[in-house]
Amino acid sequence: MSLTLHPGPWWRRNRLRLVVGGLGLLIGLPLVLTLLFRIVPPPVTPLMLLRVAEGYGLDKDWRSLDQISPHLRRAVIASEDAKFCTHWGFDWDAIDNAIDRYEDGGKVLGASTISMQTAKNVFLWPGRTFVRKGIEAYLTLYLEGLWPKRRILEVYLNIAEFGPGLYGAEAAAMRYFAKSAAVLSPREAALLAAVLPAPLDRSAARPSAAVSRRAGLIAARAAQVRLGRDGACD
Repeated sequence: MSLTLHPGPWWRRNRLRLVVGGLGLLIGLPLVLTLLFRIVPPPVTPLMLLRVAEGYGLDKDWRSLDQISPHLRRAVIASEDAKFCTHWGFDWDAIDNAIDRYEDGGKVLGASTISMQTAKNVFLWPGRTFVRKGIEAYLTLYLEGLWPKRRILEVYLNIAEFGPGLYGAEAAAMRYFAKSAAVLSPREAALLAAVLPAPLDRSAARPSAAVSRRAGLIAARAAQVRLGRDGACD
């Protein structure tokens, strides 16, 4: 009489391989893409693909940081992340305030740095779940560790959504003001920065009273931002 041994399901017999492969994918793929995008412009982002599927177009035109007006660089830093040049990817004071608001029943707003938004835009899908935010934080460490601040700001300004199907400073400047991003005025730069929190609902060319007021505040703050020798922070 012979006994037939049942080895069990495939996944149970290959658990070690699956774990090693999963860890390799989790660590290796972001590492490779982060190193690649330090040199090569990201060709497309998940958000761009999602918007195309929703019926929007795809209007983008990559420009180096030197080809983007210093007024816009300062306005975006002032508006989105005043501590961009001094933190390592996370504004802990803003995060603590966001947690306090969430515990009090409010919305979690204002805690994402430019580094975090860049990681989200390059690699991830839109969303506000804790799982997605956790992955975003993990990827932010890659960017801060492997990219200089100049590259983070450059990529962000080229892939940020400024309107329906509209991405990056150059495409936004041409769409809204019929001029290159290199020659934006302080007011135009502030208006572009003012639409970033809600680009599908706001327009820099036809700003609402609220957007116009926000742009005024951004312009005042931007005047206090000092760019480094590299055009960003250093």
